[in-house]
Amino acid sequence: MVKNILWDFDGVILDSMQVRDYGFRKIFEEHSHEQVEKLIIYHRTNGGWSRYVKIRYFYEKILGQNISEKEVLVLANKFSDIMREELIKSEHLIADSLKFIENNHMNFNFHIVSGSDENELRFLCKKLKIDSFFISINGSPIAKNKLVFTVLKDFGYKKHETILIGDSINDYEAAEINAIEFYGYNNIKLKEQSKKYIENFNELQLI
Repeated sequence: MVKNILWDFDGVILDSMQVRDYGFRKIFEEHSHEQVEKLIIYHRTNGGWSRYVKIRYFYEKILGQNISEKEVLVLANKFSDIMREELIKSEHLIADSLKFIENNHMNFNFHIVSGSDENELRFLCKKLKIDSFFISINGSPIAKNKLVFTVLKDFGYKKHETILIGDSINDYEAAEINAIEFYGYNNIKLKEQSKKYIENFNELQLI
């Protein structure tokens, strides 16, 4: 029986991809369009990874330059400022999953494990008035597989009673590493990877 549900955030609870695309284009607007679009492709392919990883990738792999941790942090903070301004709009919430969360937060133990910056994530959840639905809200710069491990350990959850719902291959891998079941959502490509896929939360049955 499922008792504990770990939720990814972007693409599962909040439809934020286009806003985050805009954020990366904005902080790297001094670079060429071609270079930035390579980052956007990487960003979309690796939705579950943090902005810290993506900023380093842009410099090290696309520009072929070194970047210090301090410089990464400065850019990440600029990105976060943009996200805080744009993503507090309730229109970005995904109605399908939000309804399930609202109706079932007393029936399951809900936690967020996200690639988004943890401080920003908690800020957004509070502004969107959904923070009370979750026992804990966890984000980057800690890797998602480690976030999952920590939730399992700190709350003493049994793995066979815990699932992760996500929309990226990185979510799937975090579940695999921690030996918990994965439910794909909002990404048709995950049907090839996951045994369980949520077409619509109205039809979701958890045993």
